Amino acid sequence: MNPIISSSSRLNQEALAGLQAIFGDRFSTAQSVREHHGRDESFYACMPPDAVAFALSAEEVAATAALCNAHRIPLIAFGAGSSVEGHLLAVKGGLAVDLSRMNRIVGIHAEDAIAVVEPGVTRTQLNNALKDSGLFFPIDPGADATLGGMAATRASGTNAVRYGTMRDNVLALKVVTADGRIVSAGTKAKKSSAGYDLTRIFIGSEGTLGIITELTVKLYPLPEAVSAAVCSFSDVEHAITAAMRIMQNGIPVARIEFLDSHAVHCINVHCKLALPAHPLLLFEFHGSESSVEEQAEATRLIVNDHYASGFEWATRPEERSRLWTARHQAYFAILHSRPGARIMTTDCCVPISRLADCLLAARRDCEINGIRHAVIGHVGDGNFHVLMLVDPEDADETSRAEKANTSLVNRALEMGGTCTGEHGIGLHKIPFMAKEHSEDALDMMRSIKRAF
Repeated sequence: MNPIISSSSRLNQEALAGLQAIFGDRFSTAQSVREHHGRDESFYACMPPDAVAFALSAEEVAATAALCNAHRIPLIAFGAGSSVEGHLLAVKGGLAVDLSRMNRIVGIHAEDAIAVVEPGVTRTQLNNALKDSGLFFPIDPGADATLGGMAATRASGTNAVRYGTMRDNVLALKVVTADGRIVSAGTKAKKSSAGYDLTRIFIGSEGTLGIITELTVKLYPLPEAVSAAVCSFSDVEHAITAAMRIMQNGIPVARIEFLDSHAVHCINVHCKLALPAHPLLLFEFHGSESSVEEQAEATRLIVNDHYASGFEWATRPEERSRLWTARHQAYFAILHSRPGARIMTTDCCVPISRLADCLLAARRDCEINGIRHAVIGHVGDGNFHVLMLVDPEDADETSRAEKANTSLVNRALEMGGTCTGEHGIGLHKIPFMAKEHSEDALDMMRSIKRAF
């Protein structure tokens, strides 16, 4: 177990009294509560806040922000705690405001295909509420994350190749600023040319510009037909090249996921499956019955050109669910393959024409540095994840993993890509910001933060 990293509390008696007045018994300094809010799914040691408050309304969040601003107390928004880059760790102590109890679905407007929700609503909760409406919310990062956290990190996931990311699917926000103002950004209209686009300034800001307290999100009609397919390849290069050709041919796949042989083996063990232990592509097609058949047949022809084997359809809901549940369990399947380890992960995204080169080089980086790893990816949009299994108590192994991570991120940047396609910056990606952005661009970001 990693040691707790302590910090000198910044909560003076006046601040404590103020927070207790706002929250009553929903304010806690208990060690177990603080530790729970001082860790995420990253490999970092626990860094607990000095206290935790459980908010129920935007007004409580605003009062908290104003108080913390007056007393110079670091303030951290906490949702589901499923981030993997150390976003919510209290590196300087302070207060964690937990938004998970702000989980009301304010309204579903089926005629406009939108929903208004509080930040603690999860994607599963929203889709369960939409079951009888003929609509669904498509953004699926794998974890049952809160929509507030998903907007804050500009999350995406397996459906992004067809439906886009949170940036494309949030119409409006209510946000509490650092000094305690409640600001509305955006409208329920599908487009606007009125003023600066504040909505998308907040999306992806990771809590550095404000705390999201309400979202208006787009919904989509449930497709008439859904089909999944899976096929294996002799090597990684053929799998990635096939995926690239599918996208270049304009086949409107809903999802196209890659798993290398290491990931497939871990999933087979964890989920009790018998997939061939070779690089694998997993597809999902949405549309009418005829269009789904056309998409699948066009895909089959392309993958066969790249020596795919076992192109199998899964049309029944239980078959599709089994495949996609296994895909979503990949992170934990890989983690459980080495008891006591933590996962150091990266999620580079490159132009799709460079994806095969970048992914293969990333695997070599891990092998050269002796790091046990697996690679999965949303290859339809050039985004892949290298999951490196690391003993957090082994300084040498951690150093070698960091060396591999730095090498593969720098290569992605040199190929015109980004250090993070969907995880966000958190703590782990800070060193790459200067290389990805010019100093002038970083200075502009700092100016925006100071203004907010």
